[in-house]
Amino acid sequence: MTIEEKNIMSNSGVVQNLVLENRGKLSISGVVDVLSFDDQVVMIETELGLLTCKGDNLRINKLSIDTSEVIVEGEISYLAYSENNNSEGHSLLSKIFK
Repeated sequence: MTIEEKNIMSNSGVVQNLVLENRGKLSISGVVDVLSFDDQVVMIETELGLLTCKGDNLRINKLSIDTSEVIVEGEISYLAYSENNNSEGHSLLSKIFK
């Protein structure tokens, strides 16, 4: 199976890359924060909106807010963008580092 790569550029000049390898490894750049995750759903705040990843046995193998990168591995079956409505600012990392 080939690598599926999607480059998205908004009017503000933000570039975000999603690389899905064999529906088992998702590399994401342009990450602002990880809002929530479990073994079936990972919700990631990106510079271009909220990205929801669904599947089975999901795990975050790399999380680097400094370099704005996240790698999710598992059986990935669904990816979707939506508008970020997290106006309260209660992200996973902000809860950990309180």
